[in-house]
Amino acid sequence: MRKRKESSNQIQERKSATPYKSATPYKRAQEDKTIRNQNSRPVHTVKLPKSQMPSRQTEEHKALQRAKYQKKRRILKNICGTLVGLFAILVVIGGAFYGWNILSGNYFGTPERAFDSSEVFTNALASKENMRTQSFAQKLCVSAKGDVDRIKNATLEDGQKGLLFSLSNHKVLYANGIYDKVYPASITKIMTAMLALQSGKLDDMVTITQENVTLEEGSQVCGFVAGDQVTLDQLLHCLLVYSGNDAASAIAEYVGGTTENFVQMMNDYAARLGCTGTHFTNPHGLQDENHYTTPYDIYLMLKEALNYPEFTQITQSGSYTVEYTHADGSSASTTLLATDHYLTGEATPPKNVTILGGKTGTTDNAGNCLALLSQNAYGKPYISIVMGASTKDELYEQMSSLLQNIN
Repeated sequence: MRKRKESSNQIQERKSATPYKSATPYKRAQEDKTIRNQNSRPVHTVKLPKSQMPSRQTEEHKALQRAKYQKKRRILKNICGTLVGLFAILVVIGGAFYGWNILSGNYFGTPERAFDSSEVFTNALASKENMRTQSFAQKLCVSAKGDVDRIKNATLEDGQKGLLFSLSNHKVLYANGIYDKVYPASITKIMTAMLALQSGKLDDMVTITQENVTLEEGSQVCGFVAGDQVTLDQLLHCLLVYSGNDAASAIAEYVGGTTENFVQMMNDYAARLGCTGTHFTNPHGLQDENHYTTPYDIYLMLKEALNYPEFTQITQSGSYTVEYTHADGSSASTTLLATDHYLTGEATPPKNVTILGGKTGTTDNAGNCLALLSQNAYGKPYISIVMGASTKDELYEQMSSLLQNIN
């Protein structure tokens, strides 16, 4: 019974494991037809864009483009590196060249307009001490050896004294006998003008005295007579533009009370400036054996005068018309030409040199003398002095031989 039962179960399992087959031929035929129809349906394919289709040609093209890009990048990198290197070299060379020229006293840049003392000296009339600037007074040009010639083309003759100093870098460009004793002649009036500006009021009225007009024969005078009424400002113009000796005498008496007191004031001021080779005996510079100075002391005085704005304003004038009143109340007027031939056009300064003022001086013993403040094309100031020229023409030729070296 157990074997028969197991056989029956095995038969049942085999039946369940056998795939189902249709019992009739018709059904089998229908199933085969369905299968054939499914297998015979057309296959639909999707066509990819050419850019998305992997191909050997596309890969080679990309590789070529990458190679070109890398090559361009290397070339651009090399060019940039070369340009940076050239720029660095130019910067180094330019810096070295500029530094060398600065140390040598040469200047580059846009030319500046002429020196205007009103822009340097502010509140000029409010306070005599506040009026004075330290722009040029901090350092001095000093020539330890005495004689220096860095320009090699000065035409001063043997025995003549002169100098050319740069005020911006305190460099001595030319110096010949700058510590030797010389007669200053009317260059003396630089000191006279400074004391007037320091101690007087420009709008004060000054009365001309007989002493003021009693001078040696042939002396340069403005033509005042005793009793004339002239302002201090007018006297300063007559002093510095025309070099009037009567104006110098009137200023001395007005400021000092007496000429003697004023002369003492002159010597005291010179001592404060360090003018160790200077001694004054009068306010105008007429010949006196005990009235002397040195070219270097003239430099110190002229440099000090730059601290007074009125000085440079007046000394740049080519002429001046003074209007004053006589003792009887009548009016008078006189036009005076500058003694500086650069300002009157009788002499021509070198190209790109601007004359900012200064003072002339002439006597038989002193010769023809000139102390100048000037500037180059870039606004850099210089002081130049020539003493003892034989003639006026020679004086300006020699001065120009110095000034042509400041640009």
